[in-house]
Amino acid sequence: MKVSILTPNFAKGGVDRAYLLAQVLKTLNHQVEILGFLFGEKIYPEPPTDLPIVCLPGGQYPQFFKTAAQLINRIDGDLIYAVKPKPTSFGVGLLKKMRSQIPVMLDIDDWELSWIGEKQYRPGLRQFGRDLLKKDGALRSPDHFLYLQWMEEMIQQADSITVDTTFLQKRFGGTYLPNGKDTDMFDPSRFDAEASRQKYGLSEYRVLMFPGASRPHKGLEDVLVALEKLNQPDLRLVIVGGSPYDDYDRHLLDTWGNWVIKIPPVPFWQMPEIVAAAHVVVVPQRDTVTAQAQFPIKLTEGMSMAKPILATRVGDIPEILAGTGFLVDPQSPDQIAEKLNEIFQDWDAAQVRGNQARERCLAHYSVEAMAPIVENLLSQIV
Repeated sequence: MKVSILTPNFAKGGVDRAYLLAQVLKTLNHQVEILGFLFGEKIYPEPPTDLPIVCLPGGQYPQFFKTAAQLINRIDGDLIYAVKPKPTSFGVGLLKKMRSQIPVMLDIDDWELSWIGEKQYRPGLRQFGRDLLKKDGALRSPDHFLYLQWMEEMIQQADSITVDTTFLQKRFGGTYLPNGKDTDMFDPSRFDAEASRQKYGLSEYRVLMFPGASRPHKGLEDVLVALEKLNQPDLRLVIVGGSPYDDYDRHLLDTWGNWVIKIPPVPFWQMPEIVAAAHVVVVPQRDTVTAQAQFPIKLTEGMSMAKPILATRVGDIPEILAGTGFLVDPQSPDQIAEKLNEIFQDWDAAQVRGNQARERCLAHYSVEAMAPIVENLLSQIV
């Protein structure tokens, strides 16, 4: 059958998960198309070349209603799989379901409201008018937290729900579907690590790689403080892609520029070659509600590429690694420094653990491991 995957934004914000779900469905021999809106300058990361997409420009209300109607008309799958409970994905899917009775699955890979805490929207009449009627009014944005709260209240209208962490499962129910990886694409035997380092100008460094969007809750500052403590001139934190949301990268570079190398955003297919250049993949999540709800995709990237992984004891990370990585407490630069010394002082043992991480990824977090979970859900719905 054909599955229409809805991503809320083609500029980050769920598109990685949409690409992954498409890979899983294609493994099951289903026809797949990803549809969504672009809130940004360009699609990032770029999709695989063999993956059909329908990308319409995002925008503010009320103009966005017209674009949303156009996208609804383009949805022609036998089933809709919406990524994130947002108006721009799940909301569009529910509207299509009302019109055409197409079943809607919902995938939740984040707790969207974790960013605002217990905040409630209770404006006075004048403020409400400004938020709704002014050209730059807050309620003109489809991502306003009021609409996210409404969408969260509608989650149970989905025909099936998948989640990628135990935190989300406890909160929303649904079936656990990990944030896995194409382990054929991310296969270390296909790459020469030293050649990759040379290609990206990293040959003279021991590379601590963070292949993802930098945000304050992801703990990169703790790694940089640890590097200052170690003061070993060949260590570098390499950030791939960086933050598409704000100028947080600039803050890191301004404060710790001696220890940071930033690689610009790259296409989806180029990531394995870049991760191959890493000595260690770092996932130093801080212990926030946002982090507890996440399954960092960089974990499975590092695991699949058989890299030693240094991560924090936050959320599901200890269970995902299950002894195949190196763990420290969150917000503990001293422990990070000690663990880095341990890794590099016995590099052979660290590489053994990296190989064990790949074996665990193959068994539990590969596209092939995800496929039967999705197939079972589809058989119950269609």
